[in-house]
Amino acid sequence: MIPLPPIETISIIGAGAMGASYASMLHTMKSDCVTLIAGGERFERLAGEGLFVNGKHYLIPVVRPEDPRPPADLLIVAVKHHHLDDAIKKMKNSIGEGTIIISVMNGIESEEQIGNVYGMDKVLYAVAVGIDALKEGNAVTYTRRGRIFFGERENNEITGRVKRVQALFDRAGIVHETPPDMVRILWWKFMINVGTNQASAALRAPYSVFQESRDARYLMESAMREVMALAAKAGIRLTEEDIQNWYAVLAGLSPEGKTSMLQDVEAGRKTEVEMFAGKVIELGRRYNVPTPVNQRLFDTIKQIEASYL
Repeated sequence: MIPLPPIETISIIGAGAMGASYASMLHTMKSDCVTLIAGGERFERLAGEGLFVNGKHYLIPVVRPEDPRPPADLLIVAVKHHHLDDAIKKMKNSIGEGTIIISVMNGIESEEQIGNVYGMDKVLYAVAVGIDALKEGNAVTYTRRGRIFFGERENNEITGRVKRVQALFDRAGIVHETPPDMVRILWWKFMINVGTNQASAALRAPYSVFQESRDARYLMESAMREVMALAAKAGIRLTEEDIQNWYAVLAGLSPEGKTSMLQDVEAGRKTEVEMFAGKVIELGRRYNVPTPVNQRLFDTIKQIEASYL
């Protein structure tokens, strides 16, 4: 059997908390292996100032979307939901015949959106769980690296491209797992985000509140259980054990850590509420499943956004 070629070049679009964290890990593994894609003011800032991750300065190469360049072996998409359509256009020059694409975005639809443009034969499913990265300006801090779940839609047999990404993550010290059913894992992470991200934004609450407050956990769980009901209608099996598995992750997060949606609210940025509660409400109508908790969260978070946008 011919050995699979190792992944040598990685492009990342999206230098927020998640993208910057993984960029720093890959840069530490090999300084010339990773490149950031950014345009306009973000290009100027990243090229001029670099990134600070856990107090260390990283000057990672940055390319503009229109710059000609060799295609990357791996492209990591780490943008917000409302920036995905623009990102899909901007990453074109980094994609070649052999490029593997993974999205560490929230939600259950980014893989299909990317695959509709570049082909699902280039896309692996992925979610990141348990990384507690915080971003302020161009400085990112994290205490937990978490874990990336990734793979083909089904992974009863591990394909060559999955093995190549596994080998890269092993070299970079990125903790990973390839579960048999990635769609179920996407829905599990979606359930977590719908509950924790939105409750944290509505309550302005860091992880410590959910670690300690029964009322906060009740709100979080109530939103999550609406996702469980929808998943059942969609043929996805989510169980009580899945909620308990999230509590095990939550217990290990930094008490001062904050969800991405709470960070958006505190920074006066647009949130991903349309992708969370908005999607739940849409699916509730499709499957005739009541979603009153997510409707209330949607209304509350939109009111919070309206106060600063």
